[in-house]
Amino acid sequence: MTLVYVPGLASDARVWRPVAERVGGAFVIADVSGPERITDMAEGVLAQAAGSVIPVGHSMGGRVAMEMARIAPERMRGLVLADTGYRPLGPGEAEKRLAKVALGHRDMEALVADWLPPMVDPGRHGDTALMDDLREMILAAGPDQHARQIRALIGRPDAGASLGDVTCPVLLLVGATDGWAPRAQHEEIADLVAGPAKVVEVAGAGHFLPVEKPDETAAAIADWLNRHRLR
Repeated sequence: MTLVYVPGLASDARVWRPVAERVGGAFVIADVSGPERITDMAEGVLAQAAGSVIPVGHSMGGRVAMEMARIAPERMRGLVLADTGYRPLGPGEAEKRLAKVALGHRDMEALVADWLPPMVDPGRHGDTALMDDLREMILAAGPDQHARQIRALIGRPDAGASLGDVTCPVLLLVGATDGWAPRAQHEEIADLVAGPAKVVEVAGAGHFLPVEKPDETAAAIADWLNRHRLR
């Protein structure tokens, strides 16, 4: 069994590596920087690990993880979703996202300055090391990867239509100050899945929970794995 960690928008292995190393066991950190469709991302990630898997997805990566469960339910031993959503595209959302794409193509520094602070717990905005690490990661992704992934999110499937078919254990993690993907959204996912689901809220963290609180994130995953005898 392999834990397959899936980063989110404009992110890479830096989001999950500290957590994966703390949790231990066999793991892969997926690369979803290329495809322009959530389904293509999911199929690509499934090809990066053989046999039974537990997808661990953050934000957009959570949507990829849910799509993996739809495509290959027989391979799922469990599912971990952090700071994510399940609904289809909302009214006016495409226009707002495309405006971010245009900003990124004009000036990635300006995009980071606009987008990043609301994604992090306000109490951590003064943490220069944290904010610089996240800023560098997003700048490294660049405007083209950002644009591809935004297009994937605009064209995303309605994950809610298939969550009722998820029978494996599900862990939902959420930063207490995540205004983009709040706790209520994760509780809705817990209600929709058929398998046993648990929601864990982590204090002092926003949308970038795995980076803001890697120790607490890893501890929650490890405890859940042990409780369900998944390792």
